[in-house]
Amino acid sequence: MDYQGLTKKELGDLGESLAADYLEKAGLQIIARNYRCPKGEIDIIARDGEHLVFIEVRTKTSGIMGYAEESIDRKKMQKIRGSAAYYVMERGYLQWPSLGIDLLAIYLEKTKYTVNWIRGIV
Repeated sequence: MDYQGLTKKELGDLGESLAADYLEKAGLQIIARNYRCPKGEIDIIARDGEHLVFIEVRTKTSGIMGYAEESIDRKKMQKIRGSAAYYVMERGYLQWPSLGIDLLAIYLEKTKYTVNWIRGIV
């Protein structure tokens, strides 16, 4: 499949679907996708045992304009943190759960894709 013809939205949606499949195969339970709140948006929220994981997905077809891992800046990290805190408060947890913020970088090639899962980016 040639990913070059996809719009940015289509590419992002495909990357998030691949990421969700990858995470489920790794044993995580997907709780929510594209969670939106006044603080921002989180691509995937998953449970890894008792641990909540908030996951940012970045999808690229090449490294020409930089790598996916480099595309998370301080402002985006703050939005992810704020959105994660909002999610926890919105759900009414009596105790703050164990949580993490991860990045899944998806690189699409013509016939395959690779994933770089970076845990604990924040």
